Amino acid sequence: MTDRYSEDDVVASVTRLTRSQLVTFIECDFVRPDRQAGAYVFRRIDLARLELLCDLSQDLDLDEIGLGIVISLIDQLHAARQDIATMSRAIAALPADLQAQIMAEMKRP
Repeated sequence: MTDRYSEDDVVASVTRLTRSQLVTFIECDFVRPDRQAGAYVFRRIDLARLELLCDLSQDLDLDEIGLGIVISLIDQLHAARQDIATMSRAIAALPADLQAQIMAEMKRP
């Protein structure tokens, strides 16, 4: 399986996606494919995001404004989770006494 997909590959793979929806999602900056030789090139993560966009727009009947709000919130949630994972790794690398102090501070009201 490849890591790069053309527009045709994307429309064939994401069965609920029409070409006009794909163009709209790109124009609204909901998905940001690379450009190579004047053509869009998509990654697996783009396909997953397009599946999600189709679910949100079709199943929940969200318009472009609603999609923009929801996808922005999802992106913020993912970023926060990455930040928490990074902080957790940093804390785990500290000596035990510092870890205990941090945990005690986190439990304070």
